[in-house]
Amino acid sequence: MRFPTIILEGKKLPRMIFSLQPPTSHGDHEIYPLMKKIYEMGSWCFDLPSANHLDSFKELRYLTTDLMLIGLCHLDAEEGSSLLGKPLRRFESKIISTIRKDLLPPHLARSILPPSISPEVFTQKEIDRITFDPLRFEEALSRFDPEESPFLLIGEKYGVWLLALGRIDLLHEMVSKVREKGFIPIFSGQWATFVLPKAKPLHVAAYAVPINKKWSLFDLQRASDLIKKFDKPVISLNPLADGTLLNESVGAFSFLFDELKIYAAISKITSEGEANKIVEALMKFPSLIPPRKT
Repeated sequence: MRFPTIILEGKKLPRMIFSLQPPTSHGDHEIYPLMKKIYEMGSWCFDLPSANHLDSFKELRYLTTDLMLIGLCHLDAEEGSSLLGKPLRRFESKIISTIRKDLLPPHLARSILPPSISPEVFTQKEIDRITFDPLRFEEALSRFDPEESPFLLIGEKYGVWLLALGRIDLLHEMVSKVREKGFIPIFSGQWATFVLPKAKPLHVAAYAVPINKKWSLFDLQRASDLIKKFDKPVISLNPLADGTLLNESVGAFSFLFDELKIYAAISKITSEGEANKIVEALMKFPSLIPPRKT
């Protein structure tokens, strides 16, 4: 099956993209066999959240000689952020403590942030000293090829945290560098109702956030209302709620594509059988045509 497509900045992207998550007991060795099976079903775009996914994708592209095959690589904003010359990840516990203490209500902080072992929080002066690290960022970007992965998901965990710390300026620099290297950036973050308003000024092609019929971080109704009014393309991460909506796929996709008018979805699958169920559900949407070009 060839999925319907959207056009983002002149490039085609299927409205359903598979993110392969083989059972942990099988390990990363199962990524390539599953990717090959899904490719043979007609899929020509894969989510590539890890180095192992990227290696499997490169092998598939080489063996099939299919130059139309593309991937979605991920780049966490941490790889372009430093404090006092040190990678920002070395201050992760302190960042969590700062966001937990100053920026989120306690009940939300407990549910969406990892635990922190640091009693310290950043001062505003320390937050202001976080800088863009072009050398580390370019080294990270060098792992990817815009011919193989024209779209790049940027932001991730640290992207959201930088937004929370008020440092969107660093994300502007990263997005600019991504475009300079020939990629089309898509901002990816985990808190839909926080990310969409805060990250809207970024010069990106789309926004990828978790949204499905069952849940959204913070408040589902609020997230749904925000997405309906949002005037930039939105991509659903985890549209089937970690597989719990797999047997209700038609309703899940109706909520996303018909009600929320999202542009595309990145769905986790663990097997060929799950992919077949999703394909069968999508075939019930003959009107699933691309929205306006951007």
